[in-house]
Amino acid sequence: QVQLVESGGGLVQTGGSLRLSCVASGGIFSVNTMAWYRQAPGKQRELVAGISVTGSGSYADSVKGRFTISRDNAKNTVYLQMSSLKPEDTAVYYCNAEILSVVGGFSDPAGYVEHWGQGTLVTVSS
Repeated sequence: QVQLVESGGGLVQTGGSLRLSCVASGGIFSVNTMAWYRQAPGKQRELVAGISVTGSGSYADSVKGRFTISRDNAKNTVYLQMSSLKPEDTAVYYCNAEILSVVGGFSDPAGYVEHWGQGTLVTVSS
């Protein structure tokens, strides 16, 4: 059973930094794209940053130059380094990954499946 577990959220003042981590585990054959989304109160979930298996990252305009996404393929882990945080960055941050599972010792014939973490709350105080 594949699981994504985020950590690193918390309360920080405006201008501060936080580093989020997300570890994928449980019968994984391989991991494709990994990403961070966020959902602020009363708003829709939005893509914050994504990273390919080769390490190529992309960012929402609102976080460019402030956030950096990275990954450790050996650990099936994705990180989000957040700097110069603003109150509008306050949200629940969710990890997302496309994962190919192991079934009977082989890769799942169903192919890559999208998985989500449970979310970690980031609160930026003004």
